[in-house]
Amino acid sequence: MSEPRQILVTSALPYANGSIHLGHMLEYIQTDMWVRFQKMRGNQCIYVCADDAHGSAIMLRAEKEGITPEQLIANVQAEHSADFADFLVDFDNFHSTHSEENRELSSLIYTRLREAGHIATRSVTQYFDPEKGMFLADRFIKGTCPKCAAEDQYGDNCEKCGATYAPTELKDPKSAISGATPVLRDSQHFFFKLPDFQAMLQQWTRSGTLQDAVANKLAEWLDAGLQEWDISRDAPYFGFEIPGEPGKYFYVWLDAPIGYMASFKNLCARRPELDFDAFWSQGSKAELYHFIGKDIVNFHALFWPAMLEGAGLRKPTAVNVHGYLTVNGAKMSKSRGTFIKARTYLDHLQPEYLRYYYAAKLGRGVDDLDLNLEDFVQKVNSDLVGKVVNIASRCAGFIHKGNAGVMVAGDAAPELTQAFLAAAPSIAEAYEGRDFGRAMREIMALADRANAWIADKAPWSLAKQEGKQDEVQAICAQGVNLFRQLVIFLKPVLPVLAADAEAFLNVPPLAWGDHATRLENHTLNPFKALMSRIEPAKVEAMVAASKEDLLAAEAKVTVGNGELAKDPLAAEIEFDTFAAVDLRVALIVKAEAVAGADKLLQLTLDIGDERRNVFSGIKSAYPDPSKLEGRLTMMVANLKPRKMRFGVSEGMVMAAGPGGEEIYLLSPDSGAKPGQRIK
Repeated sequence: MSEPRQILVTSALPYANGSIHLGHMLEYIQTDMWVRFQKMRGNQCIYVCADDAHGSAIMLRAEKEGITPEQLIANVQAEHSADFADFLVDFDNFHSTHSEENRELSSLIYTRLREAGHIATRSVTQYFDPEKGMFLADRFIKGTCPKCAAEDQYGDNCEKCGATYAPTELKDPKSAISGATPVLRDSQHFFFKLPDFQAMLQQWTRSGTLQDAVANKLAEWLDAGLQEWDISRDAPYFGFEIPGEPGKYFYVWLDAPIGYMASFKNLCARRPELDFDAFWSQGSKAELYHFIGKDIVNFHALFWPAMLEGAGLRKPTAVNVHGYLTVNGAKMSKSRGTFIKARTYLDHLQPEYLRYYYAAKLGRGVDDLDLNLEDFVQKVNSDLVGKVVNIASRCAGFIHKGNAGVMVAGDAAPELTQAFLAAAPSIAEAYEGRDFGRAMREIMALADRANAWIADKAPWSLAKQEGKQDEVQAICAQGVNLFRQLVIFLKPVLPVLAADAEAFLNVPPLAWGDHATRLENHTLNPFKALMSRIEPAKVEAMVAASKEDLLAAEAKVTVGNGELAKDPLAAEIEFDTFAAVDLRVALIVKAEAVAGADKLLQLTLDIGDERRNVFSGIKSAYPDPSKLEGRLTMMVANLKPRKMRFGVSEGMVMAAGPGGEEIYLLSPDSGAKPGQRIK
């Protein structure tokens, strides 16, 4: 028998600035199933992760909430840890990148890179927010696209025409943090000389460490020639200060992957049998696997292996990349209730339902996975309840009633026993290769054969006949043994079902090799229901609750000049301030698109004693503005007029939604009249 493998496994670090949703869970469930399989095989497999806890976004959110960044990341880590645990994701360690281990390792790797000549410095000109007193990342700058003139676009790319550009090319740039007009300033930055590792990366990315599709994509970067990577940020910034460089901080993506090492080092301090250097030194015989989404491939398959190589450390054995999650064939949507948080799911449904569905749909490639909610209900009910659990429930009662719960010896279906044994290597191969969908298909094909055999033997009919009791017991003992083998094959996916089945079977925790043995002259415990069917009403309630989450916490209000109001973390206001807002019922007399503007509609509003001209950024939701004419809405009547290049906007209409096509004008109840004040 071969020696157990030493394997270290990681999932991408969730950002400590929001909740876990079902798109995130795809990755952690996938990784957890693979790790559980390795542990069942007797390998030493360690699964570590951490919250990604640095960056401007976390600093700014903490500031808005009136707490320290440390308090924010502690709160989020508690939430994340609970979500993962309840989804049965069994980390050996879940740490944080804001840790002393990560500070030490980041400094060590940077220092080694610098001493080896892989760090460069030069002055960089970038936008600076004079009100906030900080340099602005691209995502914190908005303006008009220099290519198509679309308004309200981010500092590096246009969502309208797809163009990419430098932030300095934006027209009318504004800080997304303060609204101030940014100014250009110079600052000394530090760069990692990624081109030094061009040849190594060309070889490494084609060495079998990546799926072919991923290697082909990276070849585009490599063929174009790698560029030096900016790894520094200026204060104020929440992160680690660069050694010997006051006011300069490591960019979050420098220390984030080092967080894998830091989490493992933190675990080593508590588990003396683990040797940090045995896993991370060059020449290590241990295996290292990263599971990530396709959106962060460049960081994990270019920057990260180059950093490790330059610092004299080992590179990953493989980087396993998966696609995105869609729901009902479309991008997750907050307004449709398909942007589902992990906790919202858990409030309504069992975690193993989703674990199985993901397993049934996951292949080796990077294709997106669709969570079709109708198919989800049907597949889980059919496969797990109708096929697997059904075998045990059909057979257990006869064994308890007819033989005091004792399974008789003997093999009532040798050809079926052999088929199950013969399938094990192929199922194991599918698990090893992360082809979970193939593994589930093969397992369910076995379940179909077992059910067909039991149906053909019909022990429920034989039990009514004289002299058939021995045959009934032989059939049902065989059925329970087949069920036991299916449970072993499914245990990486369904650990709770497996534990409940082990209790029923009256056996210790099952390992993979146990599939080759049988239970004979063995006493079972009383059978209890192992899994209930999914009720469609619970899925509907989950979707409805996700819509409520949107309304309660994530809706933004569209204002008349086409901008979006501050997010829900904006500072509270006094009642007197709110009472000063003059909300009126308004009749939309005329609505038309604004020539030269991509998002604006020009509305003529009747508010009883006068008419107002209002520009509103709702064109994406109302491509035929004439349909708004004659409709009542609500407006802020005492907003200071704002001069725009298309004219003067004399108020603000009220709308809600996440943006794009999902913007909805707010309307008063029927019977309201133009000009009435809303109190």
